[in-house]
Amino acid sequence: MSTVTLNRNCDFRRLYYKGKSYTNPALVIYVMPNGAGICRIGITVSKKIGNAVERNRCKRIIRAAYRQVLPQINGNFDFVFVARSKTKYLKSTQLEPILTELLQKAGAIK
Repeated sequence: MSTVTLNRNCDFRRLYYKGKSYTNPALVIYVMPNGAGICRIGITVSKKIGNAVERNRCKRIIRAAYRQVLPQINGNFDFVFVARSKTKYLKSTQLEPILTELLQKAGAIK
């Protein structure tokens, strides 16, 4: 299954307002089915999390965890992952079960 990155602000806004959200102390995900035939992801990290190095590390951790979970995803969805303050203290292997749990709640993984 292939993945494309969400870049446009209108895509993020659509997910924030119309998508379903699922939360955890380390991560928030917004999910919405799409008709594009592929999964699309966007990752946001607030400046409250830390400096640029820490924010980019959070993005890398989320991307790595998503790559591990991607083969289990059934269907085509748009995802926005929002890092929280605890995200920067985790490794991708620690974030993977959290991401799996949230995607199961969302119905993206059976």
